[in-house]
Amino acid sequence: MQMCIHAEENSYVCEVCKKSFHHKDRLNSHMLIHTAEKSYVCEFCKKSFSQKSRLIIHRLTHTGEKPHVCEVCKKSYSLKSNLNIHMRIHTAEKPYMCEVCKKSFSQKSPFNNHMLVHTGEKPHVCEVCKKSFRQMGYLKIHMHIHSGEKPHVCEVCKTSFRQKSSLNSHMLIHTGEKPHMCEVCKKSFNEKRSLITHMLIHTGEKPHVCKICKKSFRQKLTLNRHVLIHTGEKPHVCEVCKKLFREKG
Repeated sequence: MQMCIHAEENSYVCEVCKKSFHHKDRLNSHMLIHTAEKSYVCEFCKKSFSQKSRLIIHRLTHTGEKPHVCEVCKKSYSLKSNLNIHMRIHTAEKPYMCEVCKKSFSQKSPFNNHMLVHTGEKPHVCEVCKKSFRQMGYLKIHMHIHSGEKPHVCEVCKTSFRQKSSLNSHMLIHTGEKPHMCEVCKKSFNEKRSLITHMLIHTGEKPHVCKICKKSFRQKLTLNRHVLIHTGEKPHVCEVCKKLFREKG
């Protein structure tokens, strides 16, 4: 089968996918993708590749070599393409711009994820409960609910968590660090959400409103306790006398 067309001077075109090349040897290398011939074999894991350049890149996963070094911060990478992406941190270049809201990104992957915000698309679906997510990472975290897996373990007290962010917040209990400070009264908190709740004291805002009596509260937890007055529910049971209470305290 004739695989190339000498379409014009110094232009070789693949008949399968119509991609063009200036040199015939480049076309020949490209054709291995279609013929599935993989003659270059990794001596470490026996994985095979159609091009020698692909094998050379793959070998770096075994050797750990990172030959491409950032001249600014000396961070190193195994691939030149990854170094090029990293350099955008220093140059502040953000070539991927959202046409809807004009927000820009340095990498294509975060840009693609951002676009799902506008389209509303959630392509990653949980096979157990059919809940869908915009990003695969969120689906993986969600799956821990079904599996019961808590892979992130505190080295101090051995408490385990489903999410790394939850472990990071927990570690502040042991270190005593409180990085989130109120700009009004200078009180500090170990969690950002605690600071956000605290700020409502200064603003006077009470965003959580009871649908029955319209009374408002700063915290959702306080609203939930209040609603029990209307429902009559008493979820807390004394193990000794079996008497019921609205609040645990």
